[in-house]
Amino acid sequence: MSLIVHGAGYSTCTQRILTTLCELDVEDWKLEFVDMLKGVHKSPEHLAMQPFGQIPVLKDGDLTLFESRAVSRYLAEKFEGQGTALLGKDSKERALVNQWWEVESQNFNPPAASIVYEVVFTSMFGQKCNDEVVAQQVAKLEKVLDVYEAHLAKSKYLAGDSFTLADLSHLPYAQMLNTAAGKAELFTSRPHVSAWWTDISSRPSFQKVLGMNEFTKGQ
Repeated sequence: MSLIVHGAGYSTCTQRILTTLCELDVEDWKLEFVDMLKGVHKSPEHLAMQPFGQIPVLKDGDLTLFESRAVSRYLAEKFEGQGTALLGKDSKERALVNQWWEVESQNFNPPAASIVYEVVFTSMFGQKCNDEVVAQQVAKLEKVLDVYEAHLAKSKYLAGDSFTLADLSHLPYAQMLNTAAGKAELFTSRPHVSAWWTDISSRPSFQKVLGMNEFTKGQ
């Protein structure tokens, strides 16, 4: 039975799951579009799968799973040995993957998501960008990326010499920051962060996922 991802190609969290599937060379899956602008994510049918009314949701047979990082880890474990070794190649690397995955979740994502929401998504929901919030969150993210710059001066990827979930999890929001939010200088001003970003963002898996954006297709 095919894996079904209930989400949207423009959704950063959906992109995290889809990129994971592509890195793992999983072919038997489909994306079931959830139109958030029409409120489908708040429908009784969707709330039965995701009680918080968010996307994405993974359906794998009788398993229903939400929260994109949990889903990505599940997929990496389910298909371990296939495609990219996203969890790390040994216990030491696994520990580093988990460490930097937590850094992404706790340190990088909060300010990045706030910036993207204010600059990109508020207008979609009839709201106004709060420039003060953006400035505060940019300052926070600057400090986080300074830490990344020092670390990446000694390591090609966050958890070592190989691309893993630790790097992958950054892709959706970093892409939004670099493009739609107009904050590319956060990355380009730091040479090691810039090189890392150029490397991971050019991966075929992520480029394929970026082509699934419903907005760019006029849907």
